[in-house]
Amino acid sequence: MAHLSAIDYATASDDIRGEHDRELKLRGRMTNMKRILLHSPAAHRIYAEWFTLRDLLKPALGDRAIWLFSKAIAETMRAEIPVTFFRRALIENGLDPEAVAPTVDEALLMSFGKAVAADANAVPDETWAALKARYHETLLVNLTAFAGIMVATCVFTNAVKVDLDPELERYRRPSPSPLAGEGGSAR
Repeated sequence: MAHLSAIDYATASDDIRGEHDRELKLRGRMTNMKRILLHSPAAHRIYAEWFTLRDLLKPALGDRAIWLFSKAIAETMRAEIPVTFFRRALIENGLDPEAVAPTVDEALLMSFGKAVAADANAVPDETWAALKARYHETLLVNLTAFAGIMVATCVFTNAVKVDLDPELERYRRPSPSPLAGEGGSAR
């Protein structure tokens, strides 16, 4: 159960209801995380800039690379809600999250995402060199800022223990079989 409550639209201030309505109009859905963030419309707007940066990255990287990059960050941070969100995106687009073979560029992005999530002070110089060889600095600024918001999203969902949205339940990562040994399979 989440440490913080979702807003109650009926008793919320006009400012909170206005931000809620704007979010629904823009994105057509309201998640558990957003319902909690809406206690502070400013905080909600800051986290929603994820969408702005995603839209700036999309022409150069494409959805699939962004999903894999984001999922790599979320997995590194052990953030179930974001992991499940990106599993859904992959599955709904005909991909098996456990069997996606990333392209060279996607693998580089995933490596960068994992490094940022694990320790932003220790992103390997080789990773930066490979990124700079492929992408211009404006894209790299947007990519790094996007990673920061993705990390912040993971921190928020983990710290608050936001409940998984019901529509994400069927996209959860499969649990390993309790009968499966290391490297083996359940019989």
